[in-house]
Amino acid sequence: MNKLINKIVKKSGSSFFWGMHILPTKERQAIYTLYAFCRHIDDIVDSDESLTHKTEFLAAWRKEIDNIYDKKVPASEIGRNIYKNCMRFNLPKQELLDLLDSISMDLPNPIQAPSLAEFKRYCLGVACAPGALSLRILGCKDENLIKELSISLGLAMQITNILRDVRDDAVLGRLYIPREFLQKAGITSTDPMSVVVDKNLAIAREELSRVAEDNYDKAFALINKLDKKSSRNIRAIAYIYKKYFDIMQNRGWEVISPKPKIGRFAKALLIVRAFLGK
Repeated sequence: MNKLINKIVKKSGSSFFWGMHILPTKERQAIYTLYAFCRHIDDIVDSDESLTHKTEFLAAWRKEIDNIYDKKVPASEIGRNIYKNCMRFNLPKQELLDLLDSISMDLPNPIQAPSLAEFKRYCLGVACAPGALSLRILGCKDENLIKELSISLGLAMQITNILRDVRDDAVLGRLYIPREFLQKAGITSTDPMSVVVDKNLAIAREELSRVAEDNYDKAFALINKLDKKSSRNIRAIAYIYKKYFDIMQNRGWEVISPKPKIGRFAKALLIVRAFLGK
């Protein structure tokens, strides 16, 4: 595998790395390349660079995606790896553009208490688009199944991230919990640091957790419709994310620190369970 791609994926310590590590070479390289692309874009958006630089960077990546699909030589190393590792799977260009657009929703200002509609649009891009692309790489051909599973599992996983990272996001000036859930909890402020110390935050987090739980249930039912080869890797990732969710739920939504952790051995057991179909 390309050294840059491998470095980005390993550095992240992502559940994606664990869930996809034992894929066949071509599929693993393609999914790791997509993940590296997501991390690369996200790191730039999160950086201290000027808004002008970030805007120019994202515009350059839209041009890069054009180059990839126009069969021109990509300018970046990650772009060349997308062309080399991913295009054999006939990935739709629009899904890559949707991914790019959703990550850039944190520009020019970080997202703070989005409406439910804005929240769903954000999640559909940053989590559901990668899910759809990954399902295509794993060989799923059923367009309805790709759409339904990428939405349900993408929402569940992204909400798990949001619930887990609420304090870290606040430090960066971000607050992804929908304003409707904050209002239901009696929280009127949309300032991230004010919200994370509000005694009613647990109510809003629990409300959001119900959305995740419902989507996990839908996702696991849909995973059972995949063929055995495709389902075991998706199930492995779903098991790991659901474990993070369960840890938070069991200790109570009023607890935001420390973030839940799963050791390597525990992740390995979840992967074995997924491959046994249990």
